[in-house]
Amino acid sequence: MRVESGLAAAVYRVERVAVALAELRGWRRYLAAFAAGAVSVLALPPYDFLPVLFITVPFLIWLLDGVGEPTRSRRRRVLWRAGVVGWWFGFGYFLLGLYWIGHAFLVEAEKFAFLLPVAVTLLPAGLALFTGAAAALARLFWFRGYRRVVVLAVSWTVLEWLRGHILTGFPWNLIGESFSGSDALMQAAALVGAYGLSFIALLIVGSPAAFDTRVSPAQRAVDGELLTAPLIALAGLALIWVGGAARISSAELKYADGVSVRIVHPNTPFADDWADENRVLTIIGQLLRMSRDPTPERPRGIDGKTVVVWPENAVPVLLARQPYVLSAIGRVLPEGALLIAGSNRGEPEPGGPSDRLRVFYNSLYVVGAGGEIVETYDKHHLVPFGEYVPLRHWLGRIGLRQLVQFQGSFDVGPGPRTLTLPGLPPVSPLICYEVIFPGEVVAPGPRPDWMVNITNDAWFGVHAGPSQHFSQVRLRAVEQGLPLVRAANSGISAVIDPYGRVLKSLPLDRRGVIDAALPAPLQPTLYARLGDFFLAFLLLAASAAAWYGRPRVKSRA
Repeated sequence: MRVESGLAAAVYRVERVAVALAELRGWRRYLAAFAAGAVSVLALPPYDFLPVLFITVPFLIWLLDGVGEPTRSRRRRVLWRAGVVGWWFGFGYFLLGLYWIGHAFLVEAEKFAFLLPVAVTLLPAGLALFTGAAAALARLFWFRGYRRVVVLAVSWTVLEWLRGHILTGFPWNLIGESFSGSDALMQAAALVGAYGLSFIALLIVGSPAAFDTRVSPAQRAVDGELLTAPLIALAGLALIWVGGAARISSAELKYADGVSVRIVHPNTPFADDWADENRVLTIIGQLLRMSRDPTPERPRGIDGKTVVVWPENAVPVLLARQPYVLSAIGRVLPEGALLIAGSNRGEPEPGGPSDRLRVFYNSLYVVGAGGEIVETYDKHHLVPFGEYVPLRHWLGRIGLRQLVQFQGSFDVGPGPRTLTLPGLPPVSPLICYEVIFPGEVVAPGPRPDWMVNITNDAWFGVHAGPSQHFSQVRLRAVEQGLPLVRAANSGISAVIDPYGRVLKSLPLDRRGVIDAALPAPLQPTLYARLGDFFLAFLLLAASAAAWYGRPRVKSRA
C-alpha cells in the first residue's frame, strides 16, 4: 500500500509539473525553455551530471505540448511557436555551454574585447536555430505518449548531424557527449558514433515525458506508459553501461612494439607566444630541455624509438624557415627519434619573390634527428572567425578579424591524411579543432594505427572549453578503436587508449612531460567501418516504429 501511495504521489507531482508547463504562455513559456536549456549544460563536461537531462528534456517536451495542434488552419502558427520554444532551449544550452569562447577575445583585449558581447551571444543564437528547427520538425509529427519522445529524438539527431556539416560544421556539445563522463557508457560510440549517442540519450532521458498532457486521465491509465517507459529506458541505460563495462573489463591492452611517446606540456602564456626575439629563444629553449631531460619514468632520457610531441603553434617562428631552430632540434633528438610539432607555415604567391610570404597554413611538422623535415601536414578544418573569416570581404568592413597572428585568413589544407613515418606506425594527424568531427578524423584508404592531436586551448583559459574539447577527443578514440596522443600547450595533454580511457594525463595550467608506451589499435569498430550509415538505419527504423499504428491524439477532458 505504501508503494502504491508513493507511486500515486509521484504521478500526481509529475502531472502537476507537466500541465503547468504546457499551460505557460508568452514570455513565461520561453523563459522556462531558456532555463531548461541552460540547466542541461550540467550534463556536459566538466560537470558530467547526466541525471539533469531526465528533468530538462521532459520539460522541453511538455512545453511543446502546450503550443497547440498543427491543424491545417493553424499549422504555421503552431510550428512557429514550437520553433521558438526550441530556439530558446537551444539558446540557453549554447549560451551557458559556450560562454568560455569570450575568453579568446581577452587575449588581445585592446583589439578585440569590444566584440566579446556580440560573439558570446551571436554564436549561441545561430546554433539555437538547429534546436528550433528540430522542435518544429518534431511538433509536425507530434504523436501520443512516448512516440513523441521518439519523434523528438529523431529530429534532434538529424539536426545535430546537419549542425556538424553545414558551413563546415560545428558539432560541439552534442547532447550525446553527456555519456562521456562514464567510460562504460561511452563505449556505445564504437557502434553508433557521437551522433548516435545523442539519439540514444534522448530516447532515455525523455522517457518521463511519456506522460502526455494532451490526453485524458482515463486514456493515460489505459496506456500505462507513465511508469513503463521510464523503467524500460532506465533498463536500457543499465544495459548500455553493463555492455560497456564488459567490453572494457575483457579488453587486453597491447602496445606498439618498442615505441614510446614523450608529450611536452609547456604551459606557455599565450600572449607571449609571438613576443620579442629573446622571449622566442626562451620558449624554444624550454621546449628543447623538456624534450631532452630525463624523468622518473625515463631516467636516461629519450631514445631512438621515441616520438616527441609538441603542441599546436608551440614554435613561435615559421619553423621551416628557421634552420637554426631545426638544427637545435636535430641535436636534441637521438638517432631514430622524431619530433611532431605545431608551427605556422608560409609560402610565397606563385611566381612571386620567395621572401614575400602571402599564403599561410596552420601546420604540423615531423622533424628527424638530423634536423630535417620528414613530413608536413596542413590543417584543413579551420575555425570560423578564429583562423578564417567567412565572407571576410564584407565582414572585414565592420571590423571583424580573426584571432591569429597574421593578417588575412589561413589557407585550407588538402584534407585528412595518414602519415607514414620512419620507425613509427602510420598516424592520422589532427590539429586542434579537427578532432571534434565524428567520422572525419581518419583519411580513406590504409587505416592508421594511432592518432595524434596537437592543440593550444590556452585561448580559453581554465573554463569549461578545454574539458569539453577533451571529451570529444576521447569519443574519437572509441569511435575509431584507435589510441590517441594529445599535446596541449596548457592542457589537457594525455595518452588515450582505443577504449577512450586516459592512461596518463596532465591537467590544465601545469607544466610537465608525459612519458608513455604507445598503445596498439583495435580492429576497426562498426562505426569505423560504416560511419553514420548504421545510425541512419536506426533513425529510419525508429521513425517507422513511431509512425506505425499511431493513435490520434484525444484532447484532455
